[in-house]
Amino acid sequence: MTSKPAAKPARPYFSSGPCAKPPGWAPEKLNTESLGRSHRAKIGKSRLQYCIDLMREVLQLPDTHRIGIVPGSDTGAFEMAMWTMLGARGVTALAWESFGEGWVTDAVKQLKLEPKVHRADYGQLPDLDKVDWADDVLFTWNGTTSGVRVPDGEWIPDDREGLSFADATSAVFAYDIPWDKIDVATFSWQKVLGGEGAHGVLILGPRAVQRLEEYTPAWPLPKVFRLMSKGALAEGVFKGETINTPSMLAVEDAIFALEWAKDLGGLSGLQARSNANAHALDKIVAERAWLSHLAADSGIRSKTSVCLSVEGADADFIKKFAGLLEAEGAAYDIAGYRDAPPGLRIWCGATVDTADIEALGPWLDWAFDTLNA
Repeated sequence: MTSKPAAKPARPYFSSGPCAKPPGWAPEKLNTESLGRSHRAKIGKSRLQYCIDLMREVLQLPDTHRIGIVPGSDTGAFEMAMWTMLGARGVTALAWESFGEGWVTDAVKQLKLEPKVHRADYGQLPDLDKVDWADDVLFTWNGTTSGVRVPDGEWIPDDREGLSFADATSAVFAYDIPWDKIDVATFSWQKVLGGEGAHGVLILGPRAVQRLEEYTPAWPLPKVFRLMSKGALAEGVFKGETINTPSMLAVEDAIFALEWAKDLGGLSGLQARSNANAHALDKIVAERAWLSHLAADSGIRSKTSVCLSVEGADADFIKKFAGLLEAEGAAYDIAGYRDAPPGLRIWCGATVDTADIEALGPWLDWAFDTLNA
């Protein structure tokens, strides 16, 4: 029987969304001058624009791509892109985890399209060479619920006819995204930045803008999805003039995280922290025969939402396992996603400290031995 470890992770926040706040975060550190003011007042618009500018800088997003803050978290941003741009040509959808399957459901049941669907089991990736780029292509860059990511952007051709739609919510700020390969990207602050939920971010490349300007979908669009105004792109959306009222507190929280990221050295600093966390967790897994990666191929394994298999575990075992650690204040929210195979999911994004990942190992041993005693 393994003894209960003496030391605990200082910040036992390993949830894959909303994720750990940046180190040093405290509510009193947020700028609150914009609170209680109209988001359309000078101060509100300036803070929204500043947030957009910071995202562009940290992401190293080229001037060819527009970036806007939209409603509904990553889901709202991705559905906005689907509703406004799909239907102009064929659609191919890639699904190897629950959120990719969600986009398939939207395309089939809501938009009444007939997409080609390439599926793979949890822990695996579809054959990317079989993707037809005459179509618009929907995919998740990093599958949050399976711990599987695309290896890079080399499988996306420069001469593609269709648009590439990347749900990048667990990927941005952690990987090098080849923006020349991405026509549409979406994410939310609640993942790699450790920000708050409710708001999404929509990134449009020039080919996506051209689609919006030249194509009108057959279905009606709710107000919160409308990116066109009087036949032209609503440019204000990409300058801090949000479609509906944003939470300025959430915006200030995102600004805090982005300024923290800049102080780290920007994108490279964030990537270094995430890589160190993933390496520390790899070491924990390698030292335990009862623990393994759901994604066996390291070339497609997530460096952020890392999914693990526990020998002999079913859903009830995992619930008890995670509950033991939560009761001890040693780890919060590490049970795998409800639609995934029973297992653990440990966030290794940049807002987590590597020392806390390292301190987690003995607690995993204690919980496993306790339940198997």
